[in-house]
This record gives sequence, structure tokens and C-alpha cells, in this order.
Amino acid sequence: MKILVVNCGSSSLKYQLFDMEKEEVIAKGIIERIGTPPSYLTYSVNGEKKRKEVSAGNHTEAFKVVIDTLLNGVNPVISSIEEIKAVGHRVVHGGEKFKEPTIIDDEVIAEIEKNNELAPLHNPAGLAGIRASMEVLPNVHQTAVFDTSFHSNMPKYAYLYAIPMRFYRDYRIRRYGFHGTSHYYVANRAAQLVGRPIEELKIVTCHLGNGCSISAVKGGRSIDTSMGFTPLEGLIMGTRSGDLDPAIPLYLMRNLNYTAEEVDDILNKESGLLGISEFSNDMRDIMKAAEEGNQNAKLAMEMFCYRIKKYIGAYTAIMNGLDVLVFTAGIGENEPEIREMVCDDMDYLGIKIDPQKNNFKGQEKEISASDSKVKVWVIPTNEELVIARETARLIS
Repeated sequence: MKILVVNCGSSSLKYQLFDMEKEEVIAKGIIERIGTPPSYLTYSVNGEKKRKEVSAGNHTEAFKVVIDTLLNGVNPVISSIEEIKAVGHRVVHGGEKFKEPTIIDDEVIAEIEKNNELAPLHNPAGLAGIRASMEVLPNVHQTAVFDTSFHSNMPKYAYLYAIPMRFYRDYRIRRYGFHGTSHYYVANRAAQLVGRPIEELKIVTCHLGNGCSISAVKGGRSIDTSMGFTPLEGLIMGTRSGDLDPAIPLYLMRNLNYTAEEVDDILNKESGLLGISEFSNDMRDIMKAAEEGNQNAKLAMEMFCYRIKKYIGAYTAIMNGLDVLVFTAGIGENEPEIREMVCDDMDYLGIKIDPQKNNFKGQEKEISASDSKVKVWVIPTNEELVIARETARLIS
């Protein structure tokens, strides 16, 4: 069975084609600059990477390029469209309606649209990919796998905010959480690696990339997570502020005459690592500048790691202990210095890492010291595999 997994941005379309018999990726790629010529397809087949200019004025045209590449590229991987049994789509915000992956129909699309204002950078792009796929592959099953679904069973005391209850009753304002497929994958993989049933484990998973979130996973369930009503809350991120005093936006609007839209842009697009460093949202740039003596860059690293440490401590408290700490995503998988800064002076929680074990990038590997009570792992995330597995389960 072959499953195509699609993850769309506003001007991009990522794809991976899985052979589910072996759970192997047989082709993958990304189309960038959709709607803004020149568009480019970067793709890999059997480990061979290629890049070419393509015509992709919208997501439908981009999707046609993907299918043509799979069918007729230099190294075609399917002989007919019928080999693709389903398309699995990443959808960021499922609201309260979607607590499980689901097969897409018109009613599902309408419900996803209702959550556009809660994830304006993500849900409309996901819908564009869904509509494009349904147009190009009208006879193929389409499924939606939601970033929010893994967190949908958090206890009420964890997901509600201390504001008048009418805002939850009438408008469903609550904590939803995101990066759910990533947290789900690495938590379950960690249980496999330590050789214990996930039902017995207390795990903290740290998804650290341009977007960052952290989750408390107890007995295989997410019982709390740092992102909230939107992906803005929680950890310091590339351009997002994370936690802050809610009076700050009001101050900016009342005293400095910013509009709501301007404040939204400041907190989502001008803050985080970019706001602190004043030159970049990329941790690689910031670490290089810190080495060269840039004090703002050094401060950005310190603040980033400090916020993560606070959450690890809090989540260890609410779970009454910690068995496994996991680092994943771009920064978590590839920056040993950040992992070391986070774990430094955490031995009171039983967290100690071995600097020699930690000196690597992009591998699945344990970095715990021999006397660490908590197992510390780096596990590359695989959200696409989760989507492919859920899609295969749904259609069968």
C-alpha cells in the first residue's frame, strides 16, 4: 500500500510517498515559492537529490507537479495514480471537533475552516492542499491528521484558562496544544528505546525548532503542553514571544497606539529569538554570533534554554516524577550546546547528560550520563510517518 503524505504552507508543499509494507519513504520533496515565480521543486528519489524550476501558480498546479514527478520523473516510483491508495494531510488546528484523525469530506472541510482564525498561518494553507489533492486525485481517499488531537484528552483543569467560563462555553477559548504528531511519535519511540510500556512512563518531550513546544506525557497521554489557544503561547521560538504578561499587548495598544493587527505581528513575527537578538530567528546564526561575542545572541540562547528548564521542572512536578526526557526537531536534534545548556544544573531532578555522548547532530541516540536517574534521548521526529500510519489505519 502506498500513502502520500502532504504538508502545505502558504507558499510551499512538502510531500513524502510511503510504501507501508515496509514503512519506507520511496520519494519525497518540496515545492517552494508557490504563486511567486519562479517556483522550485527539490526532490529526492532513492537518495538522489534534484532541483528544478516548475510552474506552480497555486497549490493545485503544485500538486499536479508532484504527481507528474512521481509518475514521469527521471526516476518514476509509481506506474499509475491507482497505486496511491490515500493522501494524508497535516492539519494544524482541529479545535474541539476533531480528537482523532478523520477521512475528509465536505463537512470536515467546513469544520476545519471554522478554525482558520485560530491558526491563520497554517489552517488555510492546509485546506489549500486538501482542495488541490481532491481536485487532482478525486477518486483517492483523503485524510486529515490534526496537530491538536494528541492533546485533546488533557484534563479540564489543564486546558481551561482562568477567564469567565462564558468564553469557553460560547467561543471554545481554551488550551489546544500543537505539534501533537511529533510529541506522540517521539514519546512512543522513547518507550520502545527504553524497553518499557509507555503506560508506565512519565515523559517530557521537547520539540525545539523555529516553532517550539514541550509536553508532559504520562502513561502515553498528553496531560499538559506549552502551546495554548494558538501556537503563540509557551516557549520562546524563532519569531514568537511565547509566555508573557497578558497586559503587555494592552499596554502597547493603549499607550503606544499600536493596533491589534500590529501587536499580533509583533508577537508572532518580530519576537522570540529574532526580537532578542535583533538580527536572526535562526539558532545557528545566533550561536555563531554568540561565539563571536555578540551579547544579544548570548542572551537569546540563555533565555531560550531558561524557559525550557522552567517547563521541564513544572511538568516533572505535575507528573510526580520523570523517567525520560526527549529532545527533537531542528534545534533539539542538531544543537548539542543547547541540549547541554538545558540539562545543566538539573541533577536535582535526576537529569545528567554525558558531554561526549551528546556531541553529535541528527541521530537517534541516548545522551544520559551513566548515573542519570532520568534517561535523556535525542529522537529525530517523524510526523509524516505518524500521518501515513493513521491514514493507512483509517482507510483499512
